[in-house]
Amino acid sequence: MTKIFLHKLGLQQRVLPSYRVPFFDLLAQSCESMSLFAGQARAVEMIAGGKTQIAKYVEAQNIHLFSGAFYFCYQQNFINWLAETNPDALIAEANPRYLATPSAVKWMHARGRKVLGWGLGSPSPSFGRGVGVRAHFIHQFDALISYSQRGADEYAALGFPREKIFVAHNSVSPKPEQILDRRPQTVDRVTLLFVGRLQTRKRVASLLRACAEIESNPRLIIVGDGPERAVLESLAEEIYPSAEFIGAKHGAELKPYFEQADLFVLPGTGGLAVQEAMSYGLPVIVAKGDGTQDDLVRDGNGWQIQPEDYGALVSAMKNALSDRARLREMGKESFRIVSEEINIQKMADVFVDALNSIQDT
Repeated sequence: MTKIFLHKLGLQQRVLPSYRVPFFDLLAQSCESMSLFAGQARAVEMIAGGKTQIAKYVEAQNIHLFSGAFYFCYQQNFINWLAETNPDALIAEANPRYLATPSAVKWMHARGRKVLGWGLGSPSPSFGRGVGVRAHFIHQFDALISYSQRGADEYAALGFPREKIFVAHNSVSPKPEQILDRRPQTVDRVTLLFVGRLQTRKRVASLLRACAEIESNPRLIIVGDGPERAVLESLAEEIYPSAEFIGAKHGAELKPYFEQADLFVLPGTGGLAVQEAMSYGLPVIVAKGDGTQDDLVRDGNGWQIQPEDYGALVSAMKNALSDRARLREMGKESFRIVSEEINIQKMADVFVDALNSIQDT
């Protein structure tokens, strides 16, 4: 049964990436109405923007200040948007780098309305003045929603009441309808799949080198494009010439590649395609990151490795490919996780629970 928030919701984001649109529209269906306030990313970020169909999208004017560790963003007209939409509750990104947020929280509180913070957690700094700044920032919210259990623990470590912290597992995919019979058992050569942007932090070069060390010579399909493609293709010609570079594919174009694969491998950071791979009944090897992988990838359905540990990548791949029957069982567990536990409907339900909990106080 779909959970409902019978009030007007305002939701602020720095940017509106295309992969978040299905979730925002689903959340909007659970509210009386929902207005979304978000601006444009910097060109260097190469974030594909989206457009909602159900949530009303209002474009913010983002002012980007500095870069790297010193990056800040100020969103003009935040208060004007609040005054025009007049939401009963607000969800804002719990990121102290977004300078307009405190004023928006004060505006809501002055009118007796509640504000939820939504974020990854607070992993650093671990000492000094930074801890106090982060603790002060998150304590302005009436409750917090974390992407992961690790993030929730980090908020609690800063003194935020644990009973006011909700975990909405980060998801970009709907609940899959049915598991697919992807490959016949008679196929001898195992197929590995990578989907993502071809950039250094994805560590595709390590994946190519690891495949070259595996005696069974697995088929490797690399779906994606990016600044490192030419370098990677040159490396593949030298050490693993059978690697297949498909180029960028999106949406339904990805389906045949997921259906051909036996194992999904993401040796670097990031990776929105992990959940999609799991929805096709694939076991996964992923690099540890912001904590969302901890909830998604478990001993029953895959392996987590350190992103810079090449030896761990080789070991995990050899382990995975040593038992084809076990791989298929792990793929079934992947499917179960995204079907029953981690998908955008489950995520929306937690948001509604959190909103109702603060609305009633």
